[in-house]
Amino acid sequence: MNNIKKSQLFWASCLALLVTSLSFGIRAGILGKLGTDFQLTATELGTITATAFWGFPLAVVIGGFIVDAIGMKRLLVMAFIFHLLGIVLTIFAQGYWTLFISTLLIGIANGTVEAACNPLVATIYPDNKTTKLNHFHLWFPGGIFLGTLIVILFNSIGLSWQIQVAIMIVPTLVYGYLFSKLDFPVTERVASGVSTATMYKSVTSPLFIFMFICMFGTAITELFTGQWIDVLLKNVTDNAILILTLTTGVMVIGRGLAEPIVHRFSPQGVLLISAILAALGLYLLSTLTGNAIYFAAFIFGLGVCYFWPTMLGFVAENIPKSGALGLNLMGGAGMFAVSVYTIFMGGFYDRLILKKLPAGANEADYLSAAPGTEMANLLNEAKNAAGPEVLQATLVIPIILVVAFTGLVIYMKNKKKEALTH
Repeated sequence: MNNIKKSQLFWASCLALLVTSLSFGIRAGILGKLGTDFQLTATELGTITATAFWGFPLAVVIGGFIVDAIGMKRLLVMAFIFHLLGIVLTIFAQGYWTLFISTLLIGIANGTVEAACNPLVATIYPDNKTTKLNHFHLWFPGGIFLGTLIVILFNSIGLSWQIQVAIMIVPTLVYGYLFSKLDFPVTERVASGVSTATMYKSVTSPLFIFMFICMFGTAITELFTGQWIDVLLKNVTDNAILILTLTTGVMVIGRGLAEPIVHRFSPQGVLLISAILAALGLYLLSTLTGNAIYFAAFIFGLGVCYFWPTMLGFVAENIPKSGALGLNLMGGAGMFAVSVYTIFMGGFYDRLILKKLPAGANEADYLSAAPGTEMANLLNEAKNAAGPEVLQATLVIPIILVVAFTGLVIYMKNKKKEALTH
């Protein structure tokens, strides 16, 4: 395959990932508005948000099993259809269930994009997988960055959340058109002649299982925090979505500069440094106030910047026989963990709020209270106090990752020594 065709496939993949990430950024920005418009509790908002993370692992894992058989192109046509349906249904949502179904469809589309595009990038750049996966995945924070800017801009000029969601139709139509015109290679695993049995055996190896479990933590640290930031940090700033804008801006630049960093520190070294910075950033986000919160967002952005693509890159480079299935099981593990955690923490957040309201209070009564009334003010104060506590509870996850990745660095160092002596 020549460089022009590689480049066309790579940039079309980036555009498809842009739609995926725009859905995250815009949804994070309108989450509070959806809660107000449809009188949804934090638990209901958490369940709606989680459906995107359910749809993703469902699609990415099924895609991992069938991509070698049906080809990457057919998967991406399916992603296009699901994206279009999900976006249109969101625009015309009437309440909880239509939001639930539309968000699930978008989640399925997002997972299908990654099910095809992660192995596609690894296939067309076999000698530079971690770096190119970082370059590809910079479009994820890039889209969230653009999505949050769209929310801020459209809110300031008084445009509805429906119009904000409709913006996603444009890049969806463009990537659907591009992929329909391009020719795709077979996956790297098929091209190299690695058997299906060997692929299945590779995803049961101890190293893969270890990385699979670590993916739970890296995904939750990055994606749960990002998706809920506007809800959880309203106590610190009237425009908490700006924190997500800054965080994702840092991630775009960091992933763009991935090549020298990955080569200098190795994928496992990058993961250890990331976990340390993510833990520090999450602690600062939950404790700092005023303008200092933006410093916390910067540190957190540096921390989560390399998590997702470097986890995939590590598996692609060190367990290559796991093929497309290995990459997609990793992505599915991350999103599934976020979906479960989001529902759990939505309920935890509701319980924290109730504890901070007067004894015997019913949250539903407070949610329906008119703005400016005593009940509405008490609810806002309870939410403001509860948000940072949710972040502090989440802090334990990157701390565990620091220990896990320290072990990984030592293991890979010893493995390299053994290889050199033999």
